[in-house]
Amino acid sequence: MEIHLPSVPMMKLFSYLDAFTLLQVAQVSKSWNAVASSDVLWRKLCQKRWLFCDKVNPHLLGTETWKQFFVYRTWQEHTKSRAKPRDFTYREIPVDFGVQATACYISGHGLTRNGQGKSVVCMVSSMTKISTWDIQEGIMTWESPVQPTRILLLTTLPEMHIAVTVDIESTIKLWDCRNGEALASNKLPSPCVLLKAVDTNDGPTVLASDISGNLHIFSIPELCFMCTINVFLFCIDEIYCSPQKKWVFVSKKHPHIFPKVFLMSSLLRTSEFSAPVCTNLNFSLCEKAFWTPRREDRITLMYKIGPKITTKFITCNMKLETIGNQISVKAYVVAMFGLREDCLECMGVSDKDVIVCSTVSSLLLFSINGLRLQTFPYCSEEILSLWVDAIHVIVTLHDGSLDMYAWEERGPLLRRCYRLQNRSLPPQSNFSQMLCDDMSIIRVMTTGAFPRLLMAYTLKSDLEN
Repeated sequence: MEIHLPSVPMMKLFSYLDAFTLLQVAQVSKSWNAVASSDVLWRKLCQKRWLFCDKVNPHLLGTETWKQFFVYRTWQEHTKSRAKPRDFTYREIPVDFGVQATACYISGHGLTRNGQGKSVVCMVSSMTKISTWDIQEGIMTWESPVQPTRILLLTTLPEMHIAVTVDIESTIKLWDCRNGEALASNKLPSPCVLLKAVDTNDGPTVLASDISGNLHIFSIPELCFMCTINVFLFCIDEIYCSPQKKWVFVSKKHPHIFPKVFLMSSLLRTSEFSAPVCTNLNFSLCEKAFWTPRREDRITLMYKIGPKITTKFITCNMKLETIGNQISVKAYVVAMFGLREDCLECMGVSDKDVIVCSTVSSLLLFSINGLRLQTFPYCSEEILSLWVDAIHVIVTLHDGSLDMYAWEERGPLLRRCYRLQNRSLPPQSNFSQMLCDDMSIIRVMTTGAFPRLLMAYTLKSDLEN
């Protein structure tokens, strides 16, 4: 006999469920299915999982309902982990990088069931040009005019198909990578060392740091100057933005300089804030920092201390506090632990409170409190680097091979998926960069002093299962 309950309290109860459980309760009856398929419930789940859902509706994303979008987008994200090596097309693209081996995705969200998805990469070519490349076809799709001076840095906003560059004369330029000349330009007062384009709730923005430790903010698409903040006495080494761009982490690897976290809106809305809202994280010599995916306010730092080089991990929650008319930000330590593993260099985190890191010969998983969860030994093989995101961990090996792992959807562990072998390059090849999206994995290969090759593993567009 079908159980009938009022829809309002059912909706409230169902709002506490995750997507997997919501799909299960939808099987109980027609009335439960109607409530469990509500756009209100599924939109909240989509917003929690993907930032861009705050700015679009499901029709613009090619689906009729938020439930359909959630199921489709999740299918899309996990396609790489369901695949086999034979499901990838391998391509080596000879590209004249000059001396700047920088590549950035400039395409959207990847594989589609109708085979229309494309992976497009933007890169600096011949030192004075940028170009875009269709990874599936291995062909150039656009190239900028030759610039008067060498391009130093490149960043992209894939959602807007926009690239931003800075040259040796500190001129910033914004490009629509389908047309000719730059859309806008501006100039920094001193040499630029870091460049990052981010899409925030207050609009797309460029963050540029210089050799004097200043952080300059420009708006997109006009590249209008917004403000300058002196962060450190020396140049900034790293800039990491939180998943929804609420926070900006900046650091300098120095024994007497602590990393800082800024509230992004205080940098962009200068008329509303008398000064930038920020706090110090009182841990110097920070090696790496990683914002927790899908948990906007949590960051994990890796730093090294002591004569015997103990690697420590500390996880903090950022919280805004208001006293009178003043807004401040505090960092609350939620967990920390130390390791004495040799050559611990790479790290990342999942949204399950798990830290993944590597030595030269092992992949290690720990809880944020230091409990060892998994060890994947590599013995005679050498781990070169890690790629960590909310769905995958990709291990880059010194011989050019890639190992694909996937986070368990409802647990804290990793599942080993497959290995993509180095197809043709000699083991002594140098690899300066590895990136991936939902349908491809790319690597920049260097030989000698100059980058020469873009390696691409691309999922076949007809892959459905």
